[in-house]
Amino acid sequence: QVQLVESGGGLVQAGGSLVLSCAASGRTFSMGWFRQAPGKEREFVAAISWSGGRTYYADSVKGRFTISRDNAKNTVYLQMNSLNPEDTAVYYCAAGPLTTWAAREYDYWGQGTQVTVSS
Repeated sequence: QVQLVESGGGLVQAGGSLVLSCAASGRTFSMGWFRQAPGKEREFVAAISWSGGRTYYADSVKGRFTISRDNAKNTVYLQMNSLNPEDTAVYYCAAGPLTTWAAREYDYWGQGTQVTVSS
């Protein structure tokens, strides 16, 4: 069983930055970040392979967000720069066997952390 705990969310002004962390207990494989805004479906943000050698990003965050991981700490990070109000959402990390944008391929999910970007 893998438990995932996100942290680092909060309130930030447009143009600002945040770093989200996802601490995992137990062995993890590929990791992903997803987000869900009020009234919208959960959407893919970024994914990273176990080695960190492969990363994928949603078009909406490409060039602004960076996913990384430290396997020694069992932690995955999401560096978010140039935030805008459209990035406001609950951000979830997930773990699974595949490095993919597809939420259905992830077996474990965290509880989420709120990110609010004010204009």
